Formats: sequence, C-alpha cells, structure tokens
Amino acid sequence: MAEQIKVNSGALNAVFEIGDEGKVALLHFSATPFDPEHIERSPHDTAIELHCIGGNINDHHGSKYTRTSPGAEMRYVSHTLAENKHGPVLELVLSDGALKVTQTYTFYNKAGVARCQSEIVNESEKAVTLAYAPSFVYYGLAHGSPQWDRQVSLSVCHNTWVRELQWRTNTLWELGLVKGTAPGVKRLSFDQTGTWSSSAYLPMGVVTQNNQGASLFWQIEHNGSWHAEYGDGDNGALYLQLSGPTDNEHQFREVLEPGESFTTVPVAVGACMGGFGEAVAALTAYRRLIRRPNADNENLPVIFNDYMNCLNAEPTTEKSLPLIEAAAKAGCEYYVVDAGWYTDVMEGGSWWSTIGEWQESKKRFPGGFREVIDSILAHGMKPGLWVEIEGIGKDCPLVSKLPDDWFFSLYGQRVVDHDRFQLDFSNPAVRKFADETIDRLVRDYSIAYFKIDYNINAGIGTDAGGVSPGAGLLRHNRAYLAWLDAVLARHPGLVIENCASGGMRMDYAMLSRLSIQSTSDQGDYRAYASIAAMAPSAVTPEQAAVWSYPNFKTGDEEEAVFNMVNVLLGRIHQSGFLSQLPRPMFDRVAEGIACYKRIRSDIPNAIPVFPLGAVYFDSDWLSGGLLCENRLYVAVWRQGGETDSVTLQLPWLAGKSVKSVQCIYPVGLPCEFRYDAGALWVHLAKAPSARLFQIEF
Repeated sequence: MAEQIKVNSGALNAVFEIGDEGKVALLHFSATPFDPEHIERSPHDTAIELHCIGGNINDHHGSKYTRTSPGAEMRYVSHTLAENKHGPVLELVLSDGALKVTQTYTFYNKAGVARCQSEIVNESEKAVTLAYAPSFVYYGLAHGSPQWDRQVSLSVCHNTWVRELQWRTNTLWELGLVKGTAPGVKRLSFDQTGTWSSSAYLPMGVVTQNNQGASLFWQIEHNGSWHAEYGDGDNGALYLQLSGPTDNEHQFREVLEPGESFTTVPVAVGACMGGFGEAVAALTAYRRLIRRPNADNENLPVIFNDYMNCLNAEPTTEKSLPLIEAAAKAGCEYYVVDAGWYTDVMEGGSWWSTIGEWQESKKRFPGGFREVIDSILAHGMKPGLWVEIEGIGKDCPLVSKLPDDWFFSLYGQRVVDHDRFQLDFSNPAVRKFADETIDRLVRDYSIAYFKIDYNINAGIGTDAGGVSPGAGLLRHNRAYLAWLDAVLARHPGLVIENCASGGMRMDYAMLSRLSIQSTSDQGDYRAYASIAAMAPSAVTPEQAAVWSYPNFKTGDEEEAVFNMVNVLLGRIHQSGFLSQLPRPMFDRVAEGIACYKRIRSDIPNAIPVFPLGAVYFDSDWLSGGLLCENRLYVAVWRQGGETDSVTLQLPWLAGKSVKSVQCIYPVGLPCEFRYDAGALWVHLAKAPSARLFQIEF
C-alpha cells in the first residue's frame, strides 16, 4: 500500500507519496488543503527527473525533460523528517542501483517556502555523465484547475539593461501552452546562459491558479546559468521543473567517477493564497530568513556615489573635494568613488579596457588618493570604492604576465568579452590575487564599502582542464561565492554592493551574502520610477539601491523631488552634482534624505505592496508601497498623460482604523489628496511629479 509523507509549513501543504513499486511522487504542493479527490493521477507523477548521457528518454517529448533516465528508474530507499530552527527538513533517498540521490527539502514556516537541493552520488563501478539534474520537480500544478490553459497564469519578470523589472502576467493559453487530448511536445522555458543571471529574466516566477485564488512561486538561487520549464504530461498533468545549468541549454555535462558526488543548485519554492502581491510578500519574508545578518540591512545608511549623471568615471581630487563636502551637507553617510580612480587615462579616454591592477592614478590624484579618503573621513562619512574584481582589461599590463589557467578559455583560446578577460575563481591563485587586492584597499584606504561591479557576460563558460563549458562555469560560480564568504568572514563589517551593469546579476545566490543590490544603470530619473516601484519584487526593500541624480543645469524642485521619491522606500544611491545644485533643489535633496532617516527604521520589517499592480515603463501613473506594523507608506508618481489624478485602492487597510493621512515628502509643494474607505485619491497638476504619503492606523 502506498505511503504518504505530509508536511505543513506556514501556508504550504506538501504531500509526497511512495508508491507500491517504490516510485516517489510529489502529489501536492500548494496553499490549498490536500484533497485526494482532486488529484488527477498520471504516469508522469514523480518527484525527480535526472538525465545522464546514454540514458533513454522514453517519451514523446520534443525538448521537454520528461521521463528522463535514470530519473524514471529511481526508487525509494529511505527518508527522514526532522526539524531545524526554521521548520521541517525532509530528506528523501532514491536510487536506481547505480546513482543515489538525496533530495533535501528545508521548509521555512514563517514564509511557506521550501528550499530544495539534491546530492547525486555515483555508487557504481564506472563513470557516469550528468546532463540534467533539476532541484525541484512538480507535476501537480493543474490539480483543481481542469481547464488549466485558461485557469492558470504565469507571472514572469523580464529584465534587461536599463529596463529592469518588467513583470508580465499571461494565461498559459495566451503563451501558447494549450491543453489537448494528449500531451504536447511544446514547453515554456525560461533560461539564462553565462555569468549574468538576470539579463533576460529574473530567476523567479509566480504561477497562479485563478479559479482557486492560490499561487506557487519560486526563485533559483544561482549566480550563473539556470533553466525553468513548464509543460504538460499524461492525463493533463502540468509540471514545473527548476534547475541550474543543463546540457541542451548551457553545454553542461558533469562526469562523476565512482564515489564522486554532485550537488544541484538551491531553489526556493513556496505557496500562498492570493496572487502576485501575496507571493512577493512571502518571498520577502523568506529572503530575510536566508540572508547573511549584517548591520547595513538594519541601519540603512545613505550612500553617495560619484558616477551616475555626475563624474561618470572621471574622478580627480579637484572634482571630488567639493562633492564630498556637499554630500556630507546633504546628509550622506557613505561616499563611494566609482570607476576611473585607478587609471591615468583622462577625460573621456578609453579607461574601460585597462582595469585589473587596482592601483591609484597619480595623474588624477597628484597629492595621493589618500587625500580624497581623508576628506571623506573628515566630513564624517565612510569611504567606498568601485572595483570589477572578476575581470582584467585586454590593455592591462597584467594580461601578458599572467598564465592562461587564470582565465576562462574555450578550445585553447582565452575568452574575451567587451574588452575584458574573465578570471576563473576556481583557480586558487586567482582567489589569492583577489584577496590581496581587497585586503590592500581596505588597509591602505580605510575602505568600508565596495561596489563590486561586473560589466561583461563571459558566455557558456570555460573548458579548461577538460571539463564541459557549463561545468567549468558552475565551478567558477561556486568558487566566487565561496570567495565572497571568505572576504566577509575577514571583514565582517564591510558593505558590498552587488552590481552587474545595474541589475544583470540580481539573484539570491549573491544577495543572500551581499547587503545591497544596484537595481539599474538607468540614467533618466523618469524612466527609473517603474524600476523603483517594482524593485521590492526582486529583492528586499532594504537591499534595493536606487539612484537619485537631479540635474543642476536643467532641473527644478519637482525634478529633485521626483528623484528623491524614487529612492525613499529602498536604499538611497545619491549622486549628481550636489555642489552645483541651485539652493531650492539642494534643499529638496536634503529634505528627502532627512525624511528617509525618519522612516528608514521601518523598512527592514516592511512588506512590499503594489497599489496599481505591476507597473510599466510607459504607465502614466505609478505606485509602490511598504506595509509596516502600524503605518503604510505609499509612493505615487505621475509620469505623463492627460489624467491629472489617480485613485489607489488600498485593501491592506481593510478593518483598520486610520488615524492620519499625510504627504510626508515634499512639504510645501502643491498636492491635493483625499482618503476615504480604503481608497487614496491623489491629484498632481504637473507631470512628471511625485509624492510620498504616510497613512497611520
């Protein structure tokens, strides 16, 4: 008789079944109660897919990963169900007689999320080659939704340079996945290839059963290539599979000699009642549970960075000193010297390809870079520095001095992208070089903050040492994460910003370690508003860094205010020529920073809300908010259009007694608003303009 393993964690109800022949299925993974009558049995029901080179995929599958081998031959060996500080931990052991797979599901009760990962051990006497090893497999997405092509929708976050965080929600039917009398061979797949994990999509998604009002959500916690796949199987089964790199998509093949093991990338999958907003709330709670504790995410210091619409990689002592003074006067607490500090190439020259030695420029700082650092410290701020530690420019003198095994290579040739060579962090010598660089900069310049940028995508990986490119990339990805862990162990108070041309590596492999994420390189403050509004869907608000950079030549008070509203519900990355701003604009910046300091203690525990749902770049009106214990903050932007007012429905206030509603920033500029019965009406006569409201209850 079949045995069932039931786990309840927060909103999540999970049911695994061990069949009479030992096949293990994940029957139910949902916020809805388990009801056996609504489980449509299918030969595809399984908790595992696993494919090795030479294995027979015995299915009419096209490009889908269904009935993989030896996945289809895996049978139950044992299981344990224990508890840790977060909730239940289920370990399932399966085997086909040659490979042993241990699946670990770590549940987080406060979020309704399971973190999933598998270890594969070769117990045979001959080598095997892994080609596909997902961390999560579920064939029950359609349970309770018999017309799933019309009843189930996917929310996908499209992401690209300076146009990050574009959420779109469509039914499966609209996306071309249609239910039929037999399973199709079409799949919906979302992938990233290379060292940028989010340059096309964020590694996350939401699946909503609209007829049940329930959602499943996920994120892949990996800083390299990944794959997510939806498709259909027998008897109308609808599945989701989540993995790191694969052979078909990423040229990943991992050879396991007898006794060797491989561990899949971690993925998080959870469930909630509701839709997109409720899924983001649960993910926010989970992300806070897995993140490295650090003071930066509790205190939220204000950062000035001299790059965006400011020095643009041309720092000098002469230019920096007045900016330092103005940044301190405005209320900034960190001052970050961005790109250009290490190169003697001046005023628009091609410094891009020269990175790698990380020594101060004597031309830019004739009295020594320490003069700039000492000024930052004298003005009561902490110094920060830009580095791009993972690459070396093709015109850097080090390139000809370093051995080939320091770099990614394919077919014996070094990989070069955008004038940079990619360092391979699986090489201990590379990690030693990076360690010495970071330690030297901390020691010599009192650096308390690093903006670690990454402006290339090194492609499918490296085949150095005879491995497949995808396997070489995975080893580098994991070695780089271990290197970050070691840096933070040596310098526990160090703040490290995760940047990759803005948001091109926005994932929780990186963000479980690093305290702050650059959300974009967007240089137009108006276009930044939608990114700012949606940033908390991708990262916790206390990690979401947004630029503010009012233009001293063409701006006015409303431009300064719009810039500041962009940043007030996340992390402030202040920039722009503050030292040259007209006084009314400077005062609005200082007022905004002072407002932020009054409210920032609420942000680390707040839940993101989206009064207008997912907003877009071309939306006339935008809104985003943070729900706290006894107040709701709501940012409102008017980008354009003929309509000069908007009504925001605020269901989060249902049943609460509202004590006050006020526009807390800016003070004194025109703004009409009314609150009544859970709705906030706002009138802004000018476009573009923006305001921040506080509603106390």
